[in-house]
Amino acid sequence: MDTQHENAMIGWLKQRIQGFRTTLRIMRYNTVGYIGFLAIVAIVLLSYIGPYFIELDTDTKIDKIYNTPSSEFWLGTDHQGRDIFSQIVHGGKDVIAVGLAAGLISTIIGVTFGTLSGFIGGWTDTIIVAITDFVLTIPRFPLLVVLAAILTFDSNIYLGVILGLLNWPSLLRAVRSQALSLKQRDFIAAARALDLGTAHIVFREIIPNMMSYIIISFTLAMTGAIYALVGLVLLGLAPFSGTNWGIMLSLAWTRGAIFFKDSIWYIMCPVVAIAILQLSLITMNRSLELIFNPRLRTEA
Repeated sequence: MDTQHENAMIGWLKQRIQGFRTTLRIMRYNTVGYIGFLAIVAIVLLSYIGPYFIELDTDTKIDKIYNTPSSEFWLGTDHQGRDIFSQIVHGGKDVIAVGLAAGLISTIIGVTFGTLSGFIGGWTDTIIVAITDFVLTIPRFPLLVVLAAILTFDSNIYLGVILGLLNWPSLLRAVRSQALSLKQRDFIAAARALDLGTAHIVFREIIPNMMSYIIISFTLAMTGAIYALVGLVLLGLAPFSGTNWGIMLSLAWTRGAIFFKDSIWYIMCPVVAIAILQLSLITMNRSLELIFNPRLRTEA
């Protein structure tokens, strides 16, 4: 019995490894998208594993303020003489976490209710569309500013949740349109004839056929949430504890870094880090489309 279980586990593991290799091979069809994927992997590893090997420099060193890059300080130092590279390494985790939380929440809400709205129709569709239209009329960033001023965000994750709860309407409308189109297809008619049930048709038939669009929407939601986080931090309305790239930008602004000629590294490092993360997310979509849309592989 144990031998059979071990063989089953080995077989399952081999299938997963083979599937992973196939996915990487498909992603390489688009060089730009594959480079974006590798950049995302590098950023995630640096942000989540790097802090275990690179200690955050918190010591003020008056004689090393705004030092340029050197063998001691790879990216120079800030307004207190602290190592910028260690701040970049430790500052990525919160940025990625906020983007993931917001992207997941907005995607789950938009895809689930958008598919249900388009497939079920009737009063369900009317209610969901009415709520969506109402939320769309609310200016999101001003609302975020008001909420941040009223509420106390003890964690950046809470901010990510709020961003996700405000960022689903556009995705819902797009998913609803696709669901309206897909429910006219023959395979949906066959599923209905077999009486497979609404849940099965929605989650096993319709949503898998929209995975390419869903994944792309998820990554775009992440980029929007990251920009919102940085904007709120610059306005002083987001959690200002610990360190992240937005806080680095805010401190560079409030400490007058722009007035010092050697401070360019302190200003540009978080800007470049955010830009690379955002660009990598966007370019990675090209390879993700190849995975979920086999027709594009013949064109690549």
